Amino acid sequence: MPKHTQPTVPADAELILPDRVTIALAELAGAAREGLLALAVGTGLGVLHSLLDTDVERLAGPKGRHNPDRGAVRHGTQAGKVTLGGRRVRVDRPRVRTADGAAELPLPTWQAFAATELLDQLTLERMLAKLSTRRYHAGLEPVGSRIAQDATGTSKSAISRRFVAATERALADLLAADLTGLDLVALMVDGIRVAEHCCVVALGITIDGTKIPLGLAEGATENATVTRDLLVGLRDRGLEVTRPILVVIDGAKALRRAVTDVFDHPIIQRCQLHKLRNVTDRLPDALASTVAKRMRRAYHHADALVAEADLEALARELHRSHPGAAASLREGLAETLTVIRLGVPPTLARTLRSTNSIESMIAICRDHAANVKRWQDGQMVLRWVAAGMGEAAKQFRRVNGYLYLPALRAALEATITTVTPAKEDAA
Repeated sequence: MPKHTQPTVPADAELILPDRVTIALAELAGAAREGLLALAVGTGLGVLHSLLDTDVERLAGPKGRHNPDRGAVRHGTQAGKVTLGGRRVRVDRPRVRTADGAAELPLPTWQAFAATELLDQLTLERMLAKLSTRRYHAGLEPVGSRIAQDATGTSKSAISRRFVAATERALADLLAADLTGLDLVALMVDGIRVAEHCCVVALGITIDGTKIPLGLAEGATENATVTRDLLVGLRDRGLEVTRPILVVIDGAKALRRAVTDVFDHPIIQRCQLHKLRNVTDRLPDALASTVAKRMRRAYHHADALVAEADLEALARELHRSHPGAAASLREGLAETLTVIRLGVPPTLARTLRSTNSIESMIAICRDHAANVKRWQDGQMVLRWVAAGMGEAAKQFRRVNGYLYLPALRAALEATITTVTPAKEDAA
């Protein structure tokens, strides 16, 4: 049996625009009356058919001209769908097979326009923008009544399936991202509570000031086990944990314990804003404002020893009249002054003295999920939070004072020579 050579289309075949595109203007007259966008859509579909015809001619030769040496033949058409304005639109797809009929040949144009990746992305963006599945069709572009009537993929179930698939990919991408070579100077860890679930999330700041969502873990509470699982996952994905790193937390003991378990040389910065609120919440309003001013003044002092002395003096003053506030102020006091002790300039210290950066990311996650009325399970929580973290990353800018980050790295490295001997002596 003679062997037939089967022409193939390379996987990276590019779309080739024909020199001349013919559009039936008569068919566009109705669309023009529905608006410019509907007219543009009708024109675009006409261009799509011309591109498909060009693909067919490139593979099978000009129509009506017999060529005994041709490697492919036309094989009629088949109903198919392309993505258009957040919906799937029916388009007749021409078919081409090898001359011996053994295999069907792909058309590069069809492969490009029939893909659903763009539709999935549009669904994700619209749902995160608080457009419900019930009202999804209201956010679609007007493409003309005839096209919209025959379109599919906008039902509640279809939107839900696509959104679940898109958020599952977002979660998988976040948890599988390779962190090898990521040069972090600072790490922020905090928790977000959704219904009965608590997600611990991590945000990194690189040497060039870029903020990067690193991962998340779900549990019932913001405990050491959940946080340790999150940090161990970061380490297993290649994050460097042997170099000194500034870790900013809100003061929860569980977070601190997990950080010190996983990182070799973590330098802890307790969130000054959390400490200020914890203290003032234990004071009457009249006194709280005065204490808050004195704490802020100490936190902005250039000398850590002077700042610590001022705060200790304030704690002594509060000890008799408000012992709870005094105890809260003394708890972890030294770690609230870490950025001052490291000599971080005020411009950069504004970012690193609190957990505002990661709380801003958490607020974006909450905002995107504001329309969710019923949380089914922990996996749903993880999907929504991961998708929200991805959207937050698009809004990130480099931290203020990022030019001082190399100096911060040097200051962190210098702590090894002072901290390590103390650890050895303790051992």
